[in-house]
Amino acid sequence: MNGGDPTRDDAPAFWCDAMLGGLARWLRAAGYDAAWVEGIDDSELVRRALAGRRILLTADRGLVQRGVIRSGHVRALLVPHDLRKLGQLRFVLRTLGLERRPARCMACGGRLEEIPRESARPEAPPRTFAWCDTFFRCRRCAKLFWRGTHWSHIESVLDSAGPPGDRPGPGPDAALPPDAP
Repeated sequence: MNGGDPTRDDAPAFWCDAMLGGLARWLRAAGYDAAWVEGIDDSELVRRALAGRRILLTADRGLVQRGVIRSGHVRALLVPHDLRKLGQLRFVLRTLGLERRPARCMACGGRLEEIPRESARPEAPPRTFAWCDTFFRCRRCAKLFWRGTHWSHIESVLDSAGPPGDRPGPGPDAALPPDAP
């Protein structure tokens, strides 16, 4: 599985279990649509992953033993529970052979679209508006973004995740664990 051309919309999308909310946010920053709901019931999580044709990311060994996952009807990847957020991100990107793509909204996973500078004036902090020439709006939740120091910090964290080819993972079939022990 490859993140492929960042301008195409065929990238994998994810559902993260209740323990992986931080991973969902970092996957969004890396350019992937990752859904997460605090406290979601496992059965509802599996149902939503199946309905949305998303890869289920979980740190719960019991969850990957469910028949619908073991059979491959729901694609899933078991994320080692002892990894911190950046390690989880690195694990998912490398295991699935994914490359970074244009960032998405870290709040909801929507695509970010550049907007005319003047349309950002009512919402942008005045000092930010004075120095920033480019603004983005989330197409899903309408949140306003700009490339400030926070964005630079996010980019440096993503850079530290390293390129996917740095340490090869088992490849795309790792997301299909019908033979998982």
